[in-house]
Amino acid sequence: MVFHRAMPDVPRPVVEYLARLLAGHRRVLGSRRGTRALGPFLQAVLVLRWFRGHTCVRCLARDAGISQATGYRYLHEGIDVLAAEAPGLAGVLEQCRRKGLPFVVLDGTLIRCDRTAGETERGTDLWYAIRIKHFAGNVQFLAAPDGTPLWVSGVEPGSTHDLAAARIHALPELYQAARDGLPTLADIGYIGAGGGIHVPFRKHPDLPGDIGLGNETYNKLLRGPRFTGERAMAVLKQRWRTLQHITLSPNRIGAIAQAALVLNNAWQ
Repeated sequence: MVFHRAMPDVPRPVVEYLARLLAGHRRVLGSRRGTRALGPFLQAVLVLRWFRGHTCVRCLARDAGISQATGYRYLHEGIDVLAAEAPGLAGVLEQCRRKGLPFVVLDGTLIRCDRTAGETERGTDLWYAIRIKHFAGNVQFLAAPDGTPLWVSGVEPGSTHDLAAARIHALPELYQAARDGLPTLADIGYIGAGGGIHVPFRKHPDLPGDIGLGNETYNKLLRGPRFTGERAMAVLKQRWRTLQHITLSPNRIGAIAQAALVLNNAWQ
């Protein structure tokens, strides 16, 4: 049998950043030195390996020389500590306005998860997303015009439409930002969102003819800058590969996505 120590392929300052957060959390809890199976730095390594490589918790615990139960406890603790550092939507929008950004991009993403219990009012699976034909959680996110991820919402079940999720997590603040001169660009899934949320025109299925040359031109002008912003979640999912499929409780998807955003900001 060959033994080796594993290190996540992330910059050391990111590991040290998380280790400092964990050390501060332990001080708040009043944990005495030497009472934990792992120090803050090794716990940070365990958490980052899970985010970066989607490594199974059993393997992480084995490599760290701790039990699987302790591995899960340390992982959830790391997720919570990171998610607590995630920026709020109101603060993000205020910062964007001060920087003079011309707009922000709103979009939703479906993060796959394992099957879970729960039914809608119609009797269908609550977490099943028809769009990808898989169980998932719906997370809303905001991006800068250059594709930099700015904010991530909590999770809604995969059967939730993007517009419904945005109404819960984002639209009230976005309306205020639009009144202050910061509009939002969104895709066709947000038709009917309201003033300040710019979405493409869509042909009505019950009316003859097309949407018209002016509306087609508007859609093309909107598509270019919006696509750049929609890259934000793709960047997060590729860098923090655990976001491609969550094996923990689906209710944790929002906190995990917010934690990944904090790690991404620390990386940059």
